[in-house]
Amino acid sequence: MSKKAFITGVTGQDGSYLADFLLSKDYQVYGMVRRTSTPILERLTNILSNPNFHLVNGDLADSSSLIRLLNEIKPDEIYNLAAQSFVQTSWEEPILTGDYTALGVTRMLEAMRLCCPQAKFYQASSSEMFGKVLQTPQTEKTPFYPRSPYGVAKAYGHFITVNYRESYNLFACSGILFNHESPRRGLEFVTRKIAHQVAEVKLGLREKVELGNLEAKRDWGYAKDYVQAMWLILQQDKPDDYVIATGETHTVGEFLQAAFAHVGIEDWQTYFQHNPAFDRPAEVDLLIGDASKAKQVLNWQPSVTFSDLVKIMVDAEMAILQNQAKVADF
Repeated sequence: MSKKAFITGVTGQDGSYLADFLLSKDYQVYGMVRRTSTPILERLTNILSNPNFHLVNGDLADSSSLIRLLNEIKPDEIYNLAAQSFVQTSWEEPILTGDYTALGVTRMLEAMRLCCPQAKFYQASSSEMFGKVLQTPQTEKTPFYPRSPYGVAKAYGHFITVNYRESYNLFACSGILFNHESPRRGLEFVTRKIAHQVAEVKLGLREKVELGNLEAKRDWGYAKDYVQAMWLILQQDKPDDYVIATGETHTVGEFLQAAFAHVGIEDWQTYFQHNPAFDRPAEVDLLIGDASKAKQVLNWQPSVTFSDLVKIMVDAEMAILQNQAKVADF
């Protein structure tokens, strides 16, 4: 009998890739979506007709909907990926960010405790919890020092997961994922923004790429690799928390330079324009993760290099824009 997986945030980058991955392993996948007037399902178009994939309505802000769904589905695995996940927005909407990204985790864990305490729970923790880093590289034992309402909310979600594990003996785990990107990233995220705008420059649709701080350093991996790590975390005999990262760090400027180089533009500075609107009130200067524990215990390794990741993303944007041009010409 196939396992049942319940995914919140299924319409996002990670949720959609995780759904793909679990369906390939013959799971019954239940993806929770909030009821809206126009559901955003473009990342799921390849699986919407799959008989093993089910969209269900619920909301992390509404405990009753979570209890109803878990009672009906009785999942074997729960992946809590939903959140207000854009750091910049967390300063503009700090209370909403706290409600979904922090308290939403508690609502999900409490629903699990009441309805299916034998299930396994995965919480999407974030490298943004490390913020103003107190140790380099960052491991599972590095203290948190978040620098945004988003980072603070994620730290709450992380610790409440630990608390429910220890208080109620639940199989509750966190993956402390460092930045992971793909063509399914939202356009508001800096890597997708770079890939998209560089493609526009190459095709003559834009004159400048507008960004904030080019000196911020991040540990960037490929989202498909990271959703496999989520699954591996829940296949272990004991619940635990794991840093998932590449162990390399690169600046935003390096990402920009590599993207321009991939389309044959070497004088990238000519096409860059600083936009202070994209600068953060409090910046996270350096993130680099040590995934030794995940490599040893989970036997997990990232498969895509930084340079290949940049190429994957830029090529995807070039293809999208060129297809749009063909449609417009038709």
